[in-house]
Amino acid sequence: MREKIIHKSSELFLNLGFKSVTMDDIASEMGISKKTIYVHFPNKTKLVEAVTFSLFDTICEGIDAIYENTTNPIEELYAIKMFVMHHLKNETSSPHHQLKKYYPQIYSSLKVKQFKKMHQSVKNSIQKGVDTGVFRNSIDVEFISRMYFTGMTGIKDNMFFPPETYQMEYLMESYLEYHLRAIVAAKGMTILNNFIKNQS
Repeated sequence: MREKIIHKSSELFLNLGFKSVTMDDIASEMGISKKTIYVHFPNKTKLVEAVTFSLFDTICEGIDAIYENTTNPIEELYAIKMFVMHHLKNETSSPHHQLKKYYPQIYSSLKVKQFKKMHQSVKNSIQKGVDTGVFRNSIDVEFISRMYFTGMTGIKDNMFFPPETYQMEYLMESYLEYHLRAIVAAKGMTILNNFIKNQS
């Protein structure tokens, strides 16, 4: 039952927002009593925490699978972008913003976990790109991997990129291309241009 509650809550939070969804809403959607939810989660904050880290673990597993099954670092980053967008439902309800505003402690813990995961994964991917001649061998892999994380988290800031003006899919697509064009070698530029052409 605990996993079912997490799954349904995840759907509701991502579609409607962490703030908007109540324990009553979740109980009603599941056809159970609110008391049943409280057996597993003493309050909404604990439920939000469980949902947040469950979603994080799911995304991490998917990212690991992508890294294992692709050899091209450009293809990897685009595949990861599509996978994350699918799982975050395009972030139509700005869950990232709501988590930061209403559950700052959970947000801070998540950001630390995200950095540890993404930093190492991106660093490995960039190094693979350098080793295979896709990325320039003069780039500072450690610096670029940190800049990538900073940019990917920065585009989710509603103050800089208001959701009524920028769709998350556009932001992620644009930042990814911006990032890659800054580090590709001639071989990588050809791959990137062909990839973008085939995507459109």
